[in-house]
Amino acid sequence: MQKLKGFLFVALSAFCFGLMPILAKFAFSSGAGTTTMLFLRFIFGAVFMFILMRVKRLKLPDLKTVLLYAGMGALGYAGQSFCYFSALNYASASLVALILYVYPALVAFISLVFLKEKLNAWKLVAILLALAGCALIVGFSGSGSVKGIILALTAALIYSVYIVSGSKIIKKGMAIQSSFVIMLSASLVFGASVAVGGFEPPRDLMGLIAILAIVVVSTVLAVWAFFSGLEHIGPTNTSLVSTLEPVVTVVASMFILGERLTPMNLVGAALVILALLILPLSHKYAVKSN
Repeated sequence: MQKLKGFLFVALSAFCFGLMPILAKFAFSSGAGTTTMLFLRFIFGAVFMFILMRVKRLKLPDLKTVLLYAGMGALGYAGQSFCYFSALNYASASLVALILYVYPALVAFISLVFLKEKLNAWKLVAILLALAGCALIVGFSGSGSVKGIILALTAALIYSVYIVSGSKIIKKGMAIQSSFVIMLSASLVFGASVAVGGFEPPRDLMGLIAILAIVVVSTVLAVWAFFSGLEHIGPTNTSLVSTLEPVVTVVASMFILGERLTPMNLVGAALVILALLILPLSHKYAVKSN
């Protein structure tokens, strides 16, 4: 039951994260700057999490753990976001997304080497299907400079380490407290960037609504659900379920932005869903083999 709960939490997180590119498109079209949007995303996300902590009367853990959470936010989350958005300036969106979604394989490798997590045949098949599905969803077309490719690969690597580290650092029942510290530390990084480069807020109501939705849906709810699921199903399973993100993005683009799905997109979505259906088999196999 706990495993199912974990899968559902991460699926919810993937749905919320998958909406973010659509919401960001509205924010950017209203004049919002990238670093300004990220600063607002994390600072208001931290405020929401702090209020939630107060309502639930939750306390922060010891100073050492808080500093580890802060490192995850300032180096991990902020670092990944910076590399990802910077890569978009030097390579096409499809190429950057395609490179980013190699992270489930990186997470599986890191978990195998450093956490001694078992990688059975079912889980390996699920990883390959998810990677192939993501490739078909975002498409093979795209171009970019070496700098863009390196930045995208760096974003994937940072995100992989972030997920694996989170599975060890964030203890059960600490999803809200860890999310607060991570968002706050990330907001300080982007706040410093805004102080240097200037504040570029959205210029119309639609942009403000988009940023508010990014804060509440694609940050607060998404991050809380992500860490809540991570503590139940581990880093490799979490990264695989998270491949639902591009499926959500593509489908949302069709309904909200009027973009059309290609047959390759549909096949890719089917492969990702098939990979998710295989995951319970990988867990069942692992239990029987013990």
